[in-house]
Amino acid sequence: MTADALRRFAADVFERAGMPGGDAAIVADVLVWANLRGVDTHGVMRIPRYVNLLETGDMNPRPAIAVRSETPASALIDADRAAGPVAMMRAKAEAARKAKDAGVGFVLVRATTHTAALGYYTSAAAREGLAAVAVSASWPNMAYHGARAAGVSTSPISIAVPDGKEGTLLLDMGTGVVSMGRLTQAKKTGAAIPAGWALDKKGNPTTDAQAADIPLPMAGPKGSGLALMIECITSLVVSNPLISEFIEGTAKGRRHRQNGLILAIDIARFGDPETFRHEVDRLVKAIKSLPVDPQVGEILMPGERGKRTLARRSREGIPVPRAIMDELQTTAKRLGSTMPASPSG
Repeated sequence: MTADALRRFAADVFERAGMPGGDAAIVADVLVWANLRGVDTHGVMRIPRYVNLLETGDMNPRPAIAVRSETPASALIDADRAAGPVAMMRAKAEAARKAKDAGVGFVLVRATTHTAALGYYTSAAAREGLAAVAVSASWPNMAYHGARAAGVSTSPISIAVPDGKEGTLLLDMGTGVVSMGRLTQAKKTGAAIPAGWALDKKGNPTTDAQAADIPLPMAGPKGSGLALMIECITSLVVSNPLISEFIEGTAKGRRHRQNGLILAIDIARFGDPETFRHEVDRLVKAIKSLPVDPQVGEILMPGERGKRTLARRSREGIPVPRAIMDELQTTAKRLGSTMPASPSG
């Protein structure tokens, strides 16, 4: 299915669910951006979940997003339960503006919802000549190292910098061995999962996708420690705790909420931008010149696999598994929308 067709479909669904057209288009573009780069777990498969969040009131279709506090280099945005892409794009714009004025721009986002693929926002900043970092925190869905229950979130982090080819060197990763979206996708499509990915609801290791409920942290204590600290520098800083509320079983803890932040750095304030881009290319070339592990086959840079997938899917279309298509069609029909014809897969 073409990216344009999926964008139109997603935007139409979100608009029918109550979002203004502009916001619906932003959310649709962020989801399809992920699909184009092969991150299908954060793509259009999220549409039914987002619609559910809108219908239950956890996601606000018409939020009153406001800057609550501000300095020349920082800001706190209250997202009023806005769709994550809407809130994070607002934060990216504020961070970029402040970076160009003050050299750096640090923007915290309080009380948003699922932030989608963070690489969308950092790569957007990189296209403006900025280096950028983004993280987001959510309620616990991943085991803390040594525990057999969810204790932290699979909190993602993204870092992007411009390179010398007018492109972007982009890292976009979660703190889990696997994302919740990947487990959800495996459940829906019937795909197998390997050992070491997840626990079941009772805290037992499992390779059954249908039983998998709790992802494990990447690198054990490193992944869970990073997720814990992301909660500290986002949720606790903005006085909107997520993990403690959830574990303690409070009413707030059971409601879908997220917090996030974006840091933008104006490279031109600290050196020559063209020299920076040249050095990024030099660094990439140096790393790629190293001896290759034959079991790996190729040395890839952050975001390189995604760029290749983008090129292929831009030509050939985005494959949508039948199980996901069926779910999308059900949601579309209920809202009076129509799923595009001729899926690619």
